[in-house]
Order: sequence, then structure tokens, then C-alpha cells
Amino acid sequence: MFVSIVRLIRIFSTTSRSGDMQRTRNIYKPGASNPFKLSRSKIELFLECPRCFYLDRRLGVGRPPGFPFTLNSAVDILLKKEFDIHRAKSTQHPLMEAYGINAIPFQHGKMDEWRENFKGVQFLHEPTNFIITGAVDDLWINPEGEIIVVDYKATSTSNKITLDAEYRGSYKRQMEIYQWLLRQNGFKVSDTGYFVYANGDKDREAFDGKLEFDVEVLPYTGDDSWVDGAIRDAKACLDGDSIPAEGEKCEYCPYRDDAWRHENS
Repeated sequence: MFVSIVRLIRIFSTTSRSGDMQRTRNIYKPGASNPFKLSRSKIELFLECPRCFYLDRRLGVGRPPGFPFTLNSAVDILLKKEFDIHRAKSTQHPLMEAYGINAIPFQHGKMDEWRENFKGVQFLHEPTNFIITGAVDDLWINPEGEIIVVDYKATSTSNKITLDAEYRGSYKRQMEIYQWLLRQNGFKVSDTGYFVYANGDKDREAFDGKLEFDVEVLPYTGDDSWVDGAIRDAKACLDGDSIPAEGEKCEYCPYRDDAWRHENS
């Protein structure tokens, strides 16, 4: 089912309390000669809901931003600092030794840039003229000279941490896009990456002004064979003149439709 552009813009304008939500920058224009930047997270948005993706990148109407995960960000920063100590010394982090991972943190002059949001690892995908970007958390290197993609995650659960939950499929795709980007940049990349999981301990008797974490390392064998096709499909979506159907599990599109229906009944 396709939805008219006029109706979707009307839905946004009637449900917004902050005025015009339409963005004027980073808008895709079919036929433009300049390369268009497309981040890893926007590819994930396309896979989740082509309709929200089209509204965002083609029409400039993005989803409302979520709340920042400041505690997760703090864990992320501290883990990076910790691994950077071993990066400077070319030594193994104790977690690598504990989990039998024969690698050390990778040293490269662009490491800070590759970690920075809105920069990251970049590659011009010539068939679509898209510059694909993705900001990594960390990279390790093994004795075979293979780059290992590492992603930090923070949570707080009493359950065993696995990668089996449905929503963690996006974590796997995230890692696979990073692997793909590095391969396109000429690096030899290991199929196996690692998720470094910091799990906040809720079983202590008191807070005492500190939160303690158990840290686990979960291996994941990636397969980036889908990435090229997804980029091409995203391009075809943006080149279309009609707004595509919503994703099957999108929670935003049904809300917009229901709000518009009630406000115009």
C-alpha cells in the first residue's frame, strides 16, 4: 500500500506541538550529482520501516528523537579509555586474556575519526553515489593481521546475556556494516567480532554512590553479504515518487495514522 505525500505531511503537522518539524538539510534529491551521506543507523531505519526512512531522508521529516542514554554513554567512554591504555602500549587487555582472544587493540592514525559520530569509517558506494558511514566503538587486531570489530553495550539484567533476542538482530547488522565498511577500505577483516557487555549489578544491598558492572565478551560471526543489496534497495526507495508502505513492526506509523484519524474524525 502506498500513501500520498500530502497526507503524511498533514499527519505530522497535526500531531506536532513544536511547529514545523520538516528538516531542510541532509535531504536526498534524485539525480543530484553530489554524493549523499547515509549512516549505518539510517540503513537500519530503512530495514525497519521504509516509510519512516523515506519521510526522513527524502522529505526531511524524521522520527521524534529518543532520550539520550547517558549512563550507557559513560560506560562507552570509560571502556574506550581503558582499552586505549593498552592500545598505546600494544598490550592485551585483561578481558582478552580472560576470554582467550589472541589480539591487541588496533593502532591507526584515524582511530579517533572512525569513532566519531557523523564521521566514522566512510566509503563511497559508487553504484548508488552514497557515502556510507559508521562510527565504531573499537577495533582489535590479531596475529594474522585481521581487524576485529568490537562493539560496547551496557545493560542491567539478572538474565543470562545472549544475542538471541529479536531486537539484538540490529546489533548484529550494526557489526556487519562495520565489517563491510572496513573491507571496502582495504582492510583484512575477521568474520568474528565481539560485543563487550557491561552488566550493571542490581543485587547489591545499597547504592553507596556507585554502580558496579560485570563485564562479559560475546563473540559473533558476521556475514556482510546483505549490505550491498540493502544500500541499493535504500537508493531505489528514495528514488521513488510515492511513500512506501510502513514496516510490519514499526510503532511510529500506526501512531501517526491513529492520531490523524482521531483528529480528523
